[in-house]
Amino acid sequence: MKTLTATLALALFAATTSAAPAKPNLIYILCDDLGYGDVKCLNPQGKIATPHLDKLAAGGMIFTDVHSSSSVCSPTRYGIMTGRYNWRSKLQSSVLGGLSPRLIEPGRLTVAQLLRNNGYHTAAIGKWHLGMDWVKKEGQTVAELSIESAAQVNSVDYAQPIKNGPTAVGFDYYFGISASLDMVPYTYIENDRVTKLPTVEKDFPMFLGREQGKCRRGPAAPDFEVEDVLPTLTTKAIDYVKSRAADAKAGKPFFLYLPLASPHTPVAPTKEWQGKSGLNHYADFVMQTDHALGQLFAELDKQGIADNTLVIVTSDNGCSPQANFPDLLAKGHNPSHEFRGHKADIFEGGHRVPFLVRWPARVKAGTLSQQTLCLTDFMATAADIIGAKLPDNAAEDSVSFLPALLGKEQHFPLREAIVHHSINGSFAIRQEQWKLALCRDSGGWSDPRPGTPKATDLSPVQLFDLGKDRGEQTNVQAQHPEVVARLTKLLEKYVANGRSTPGAPQKNAVEVKLVKPTPAAAPKAKQK
Repeated sequence: MKTLTATLALALFAATTSAAPAKPNLIYILCDDLGYGDVKCLNPQGKIATPHLDKLAAGGMIFTDVHSSSSVCSPTRYGIMTGRYNWRSKLQSSVLGGLSPRLIEPGRLTVAQLLRNNGYHTAAIGKWHLGMDWVKKEGQTVAELSIESAAQVNSVDYAQPIKNGPTAVGFDYYFGISASLDMVPYTYIENDRVTKLPTVEKDFPMFLGREQGKCRRGPAAPDFEVEDVLPTLTTKAIDYVKSRAADAKAGKPFFLYLPLASPHTPVAPTKEWQGKSGLNHYADFVMQTDHALGQLFAELDKQGIADNTLVIVTSDNGCSPQANFPDLLAKGHNPSHEFRGHKADIFEGGHRVPFLVRWPARVKAGTLSQQTLCLTDFMATAADIIGAKLPDNAAEDSVSFLPALLGKEQHFPLREAIVHHSINGSFAIRQEQWKLALCRDSGGWSDPRPGTPKATDLSPVQLFDLGKDRGEQTNVQAQHPEVVARLTKLLEKYVANGRSTPGAPQKNAVEVKLVKPTPAAAPKAKQK
């Protein structure tokens, strides 16, 4: 009798455990400056072939209305890691440099720490660009909240360990570069040290074959070449998946954050990919990036862990004008698809990004979601997936999109509203079809540029009805003052409360000003 009872108990336990879904592996791939229109499954009229991303999307879910929290990179990365709008941090405009100190506040919970606290092995492989504390030479300084000057690139003792990098904010392992591929130092970092000392000085063409424009000149490892970065990061990511596969099958999941440095400048496809697109080298670089990701996806299949691995592929902002929009448009390709503007702008082209998800165990293949989401939403979603409760002082602007992934509750918006932010610190808020921008210009690099005579004559606010005007061509603020007032009030509430989600009010790191002073003249666009 005792044996029968024990057998029944064991059978019941086995049935219960098998019914409970195992925690999935999580892979978050952040492309750099990849435009919404550069992915074929999002832009069928596009001229760039992206077969591996298209296949991933066909096996999962396409999101059509997802936005980076900023239209440039460092701020967006802050939002992804913390689940918090970037403008709540000290960085109110522009981006960090490769030598900037850590931006994420001490004690702030990150998605990596959340997952590590819940049994995940965590790794970041790629471009960090959230600051780390280098050891400065005596008497030397580096810029805290901007790109270092040419005079500062040698202010650091590169032989010393780095503090407060990725391994200080929740990652068990890190390999990559400190910031954008056009910023110093030109050397790889593993955990808290450079892998090779940058003992020479180098610069690189911003765009392969283009004589005008070079990256910032500065310290480099003797054998560091920009065309090797994408293949190196790909190999490292594949090796990581291989190393974690056995543990993943045994119930010890992993989180891989893979922020690529492509197709950001320097646009440097390898010889094998040069000319493949028939458009220009930017398009070649996009194709090479797609191929690299295809290699990673194939490894998941090979290791037998694809089924319960949630893969997200997105971009940190819209496509950069360095891609040469006039050239691409003349050949029938628009990196921003039907949307106005590009990287740096408050317009949709600045922050509406590709967002593709595959999770065969839970997400139905061939599905689509039109939910309006923000990249800050990853943290709440990760917590929802693993059943973790977020504290009040974390992920204040993060909303779980797990219901959308599972095909549930699609009849109402998951988000009350979403806030956008441009390179110069201009704000916009979107609710349903209405988008209110608290500026008279692009807030970035496209026309009308901030401070130009053309911008000066425009209305100080812009209201667009995206339901009728996806290209943001007609400002209807004069016709809908009640919408302007309602959205302005909602944005003020989000700022004052220190959060946009329910919960106890929080403090912003700095005073947040919703309206930025108009510059006297438009600065020359610089690649970030």
